[in-house]
Amino acid sequence: MKNKQLVLASRPEKFITPSNFKMQIVDLPVLQKGEFLIKVLYLSVAPVMKFYMLDGAGIEAPLQIGDLMRGRGVGEVIESKHPEFNVGDIVQGKCGWQQYVICDGAPYHMMYKVKQRVLPYSTALGVLGMTGFTSYFGLYKVGALQKGDNVLVSAAAGGVGSSVGSLAKIKGARAVGLASTDEKCKLLVEKLGYFGAINYKSQNVSEQIDAFFPDGIDVYFDNVGGSLLDIALTKLKRYARVVCCGRISQYLDGKDAAVYPLKNWYKIGATRSKMEGFFIYDFEQDFPIAEKEMSEWIKAGKLSYQEDILVGLENMPIALNRLFEKKNVGKQLVKIS
Repeated sequence: MKNKQLVLASRPEKFITPSNFKMQIVDLPVLQKGEFLIKVLYLSVAPVMKFYMLDGAGIEAPLQIGDLMRGRGVGEVIESKHPEFNVGDIVQGKCGWQQYVICDGAPYHMMYKVKQRVLPYSTALGVLGMTGFTSYFGLYKVGALQKGDNVLVSAAAGGVGSSVGSLAKIKGARAVGLASTDEKCKLLVEKLGYFGAINYKSQNVSEQIDAFFPDGIDVYFDNVGGSLLDIALTKLKRYARVVCCGRISQYLDGKDAAVYPLKNWYKIGATRSKMEGFFIYDFEQDFPIAEKEMSEWIKAGKLSYQEDILVGLENMPIALNRLFEKKNVGKQLVKIS
């Protein structure tokens, strides 16, 4: 069998380009005892992947030129010589940008069986995968959401943000989302469980937050950092929680980008609030709880989600770049087979 792969050809400067990668076709080796073969169905993209190409993001060793591009995927086991993985199992984990994966089940691959089979299987990378778990644990654990809370979410139409509105609503809280277009704002309110939406490109963000939440916000779910974070800090109620999930507003400039100088950081102390970052794998032992609960909410029509899917391995660079161009609506994925 042949396997198509995308390997690193050059390091990106600002935006990701197809020329940063090279397509190669390699022979699949014969499966050895303790291994299983996965046919990749979907691959996911995330902003951190740009830093895998630059410096490893402080999580992984930096990719070298010629290395297979890293990334999570969901696929079907089509051959197995492993006692715990059977043909027909749907799994998600570190697949890399390729059509087939040979895995031995080692912890590094973080290969999980998809137990709550909600079709399409792309959900295992989005709302029922690391993206959805980030929304779930970020809001419920780090944000300590309470019934009646006022929640503000940046990049609300992105992969993580697109689930936060419904998750807040399920627990009796009200969420307002920040997005870059009127089209995205409409989607947030009409489909994704948001009480309201603000177009931060065309509207006065400070005035709109006051209109929705005149008493201030209890939780700010921050996916972008920068100036929007600075504004949100001025709207905190006493004992508010700021969930530091991402800072995509600064990712374009690469690893040497200057850190945005927050002017309103003192509001954390003035309001006796909490500002906390988190790493999703700190909650790994509770992933099955989140998966089960969220799948039940999807089936009950309580939890909506949005996916943005391209087709073909060759479109992986375009899909990744869409995150930085703010073109994706919901979780950005690529269908491989």
